[in-house]
Amino acid sequence: MSFAEVKIFQVLPDKVEAFEELVVGMSKFQASCTGCRSIRYLKRFYTYDDGIQHPPRPLKRVVGVVKYYSYWEFDMLEEYHAATQVYFVEFEKPLRKLLKAPFDINCGYILGEEQDN
Repeated sequence: MSFAEVKIFQVLPDKVEAFEELVVGMSKFQASCTGCRSIRYLKRFYTYDDGIQHPPRPLKRVVGVVKYYSYWEFDMLEEYHAATQVYFVEFEKPLRKLLKAPFDINCGYILGEEQDN
């Protein structure tokens, strides 16, 4: 059963360019990790504030932070854990300089897949 994480990054507005440059290196590293199925980054550009009856509207201005999300998927929990250990050694320090707060990590098994146990 595959395992994935979603990270939420709150990037300081004046650090967006540096963060996006770092993402290039991070995503190359992450994609090369044993068992990695995919790594994707998303920058928040739209929001729903008029209900879902209308399309989401583009964000007009930055209020405090620029939000980014990453989705990192692995074949197994053990491979994810090993990759995460190296990721923190490599990228935690440079990331801290770019963020308003430490990134939030959410992880778990992918639903809808057959379990082996």
